[in-house]
Amino acid sequence: MTMFALYFATRFSLKEQVKLIASTFALGILLSLFYGIFMPGIAIHQGGHAGAWKGIYDYKNTFGSMMVLSSVAFFSLPVEKPIDKLYKWVGYSMSLVMILLSTSKTSLVISCLLIFILLLYKNFRWKGKISVVYLDIGVLIFSCIATFVLTEWVNIVNGLGRDPTMTGRTVIWDYALLQIEERPLLGFGRGAFWDPQSPYAFAAGRQLSSWFRPPHAHNGFIDLGLDVGLIGLALFVAVFLISYVRSLRMAYSSKKQEDIWPMAFLTFLAMNNITESYLLRGATIYWVLYLTTAMSLSIKHRKET
Repeated sequence: MTMFALYFATRFSLKEQVKLIASTFALGILLSLFYGIFMPGIAIHQGGHAGAWKGIYDYKNTFGSMMVLSSVAFFSLPVEKPIDKLYKWVGYSMSLVMILLSTSKTSLVISCLLIFILLLYKNFRWKGKISVVYLDIGVLIFSCIATFVLTEWVNIVNGLGRDPTMTGRTVIWDYALLQIEERPLLGFGRGAFWDPQSPYAFAAGRQLSSWFRPPHAHNGFIDLGLDVGLIGLALFVAVFLISYVRSLRMAYSSKKQEDIWPMAFLTFLAMNNITESYLLRGATIYWVLYLTTAMSLSIKHRKET
């Protein structure tokens, strides 16, 4: 994954990267629609979560997460010809439809927040003092919403059809955080903690029921701490913050549509890994795109300096 990310970042420009990523997700949407219509047994959950779409992916939450990323990619697509505009907004709209079909509430919430953030950055990039006013208004609105959520979070979660433990997530988080203290510096090794034969996975599942064995912590940052310890987690956070600051500068200073992609993706990655584990777990597109984004920003920064 790391070597492919290095190739992808050095071989293609940012514009080419966004086009290739959007094309890949367009193929995913088309195949998901095909299987959902003609082979629903493959693309739609039949047992648990009956009726929820999973498309060509393994699970509805994975499908929802992929479609959120798809919507971000299509939103970041540059428009060079009239046909590009049609392709861009059809792809974006279909991504939102797929999110709704997945019934993933997490993906829906993240999608709504990302739309708000992207529109804010797109329309109110630094243009002088008036931008400060818009920014202050945005911070004020966000603070009000955050205050409401923090004070009424139990009612909100219940209203979304979830329990306050977020379907047992917080129970698993508490157990996993305690286990990090056992091997704080270097962790347990990649994927070792949640291995099906691991006593730790069995003990974590016992916090909820006698038969359940969670495949991961449902939090990418906790899983990163379990895999590579606090040293690895600290290095990740440092690189992430450096990349995020660079992406903000790019998003504010450039008028190119594709230049908003790094900021949008890194925001998505941070939000998505609060309730799911999409960093080092397994072989996924998330780690590849994270490394590609970080290296692309580093390359651009070196050229500018």
